[in-house]
Amino acid sequence: MLTHAQIWSALDRLAARSGLSASALAKRAGLDPTTFNRSKRITPDGRPRWPSTESVAKALTATGTTIDSFVGLITDNHGTATQAVPLIGLAEAGAGGFFDDGGFPTGKGWDEIAFPAVNDEHAYALEISGDSMMPAYRDGDVIIVSPGAPIRRGDRVVLKTKKDEVMVKELKRRTSKSIELQSINAEHPDRTLAVSDVMWIARVVWASQ
Repeated sequence: MLTHAQIWSALDRLAARSGLSASALAKRAGLDPTTFNRSKRITPDGRPRWPSTESVAKALTATGTTIDSFVGLITDNHGTATQAVPLIGLAEAGAGGFFDDGGFPTGKGWDEIAFPAVNDEHAYALEISGDSMMPAYRDGDVIIVSPGAPIRRGDRVVLKTKKDEVMVKELKRRTSKSIELQSINAEHPDRTLAVSDVMWIARVVWASQ
């Protein structure tokens, strides 16, 4: 018997396999961005809400997925270990309450995305909005950030300043006093920050392309 949890889990896996959040999958399918959100899966009076056949069909078409492959996602026959990764929009990440002082996700307001397991229990996902990081990242792309991963020169990183700026850049150089960052979009200037002005920095370990 097909269950409510199975069909929604399969849609989460479909989104993750395509490097998308649930909302980005809906947008790519030409649907309202909230169509597949977790908040839409239960009605206000507590009853399970199922995705429509039309919305599922549009999601399969948008990702080039066959019905047989989708059935495999429902029955979890693909054998890929997944974990629930906290997800928030990059534009929201600068607001207070989403990270602790070490850059680990905390507090309320996070959504979740099913994603192939990564070797960091504190990993989280950020959804890109807008085109300021083109051509590397497009609107709706998802990046996976690992606070526990070592960082080397040339890595793409997410950094938060004490002024609550959250930015995605490439690490050019880091010394005991400063951090030099290269912008991903050449139209935006590079940045050099004093170490004392940086709350935390974490490595981007995966990005949808």
